[in-house]
Amino acid sequence: MSRRIRPGAAGLLAALLALHAGGQEEGGAAREKIAAVLAAARSQIGVTTVYDGSYRRLAYPGGDLPAERGVCTDVLVRAFRAAGVDLQRLVHEDMTRAFSDYPNLWGLAGPDPNIDHRRVPNLVAFFRRQGASVPVTDRPSDYLAGDVVTWRLPSGLPHIGLVSSARAPGTDRPLVLHNIGRGTREEDVLFAYVLTGHFRYFR
Repeated sequence: MSRRIRPGAAGLLAALLALHAGGQEEGGAAREKIAAVLAAARSQIGVTTVYDGSYRRLAYPGGDLPAERGVCTDVLVRAFRAAGVDLQRLVHEDMTRAFSDYPNLWGLAGPDPNIDHRRVPNLVAFFRRQGASVPVTDRPSDYLAGDVVTWRLPSGLPHIGLVSSARAPGTDRPLVLHNIGRGTREEDVLFAYVLTGHFRYFR
């Protein structure tokens, strides 16, 4: 026996169905962007082989070093651009709006689009300000493909990487795409250093 839906309930049902469909659409778009980001990060393996953190004048927006050069942050910057996200531009615009909310570690009086997006503490501040923070845990399943993680290295320096969709052989631990001085690589380093941040920009 079919049940008749009251007129008011029909409108509510339509709204709920539309909301549900919208959520699916957003999830699908996020998955496509994550796939593009991971593919772009992997494409740097064997190409970006020289670790180069020197200050350089870059084009803006969309500026970059030669493809064979870069640091850990450049892995993310290049990969995110494949999903239409220019961290150079976004970080610069956000720092222009809220410079005092970013770390004052380099003695600068204002934003610098040549270098700001290439500094781990600035990316951490940006992701936090975008509401992208998620908990740091010791559970591999909490780290999803496309997530960004940061560490403190034994030297005390910060480091950043991109969680991969691949797993370490025989485990459920995701690999990480990063550049720690030997060029861009996809390695089992998620828990190799002290984790200090965990961010999910694409949702």
